[in-house]
Amino acid sequence: MTIGAVPPVLGAVGFTGTGIAASSLAAKMMSLSAIANGGRVAAGSLVATLQSVGAAGLSLSSKFLLCSAGSALTASECSSPSLL
Repeated sequence: MTIGAVPPVLGAVGFTGTGIAASSLAAKMMSLSAIANGGRVAAGSLVATLQSVGAAGLSLSSKFLLCSAGSALTASECSSPSLL
């Protein structure tokens, strides 16, 4: 998977630009997170972070961290001018 594929993949599981899609995997994750946290989704939780990325895309720092972590990215993608 490449960096550019992350937001579309998140959208496909329900983390969209307009919020979490009804009846999606994301909705189930949100429900479980809310139940575990007394009725709310905690700021900074996995669900909150995935929704943020699904809505706004990856920040430059997130792209940098993915490349630094040695994920399955090509060297050319991590040295792309769009990351600099």
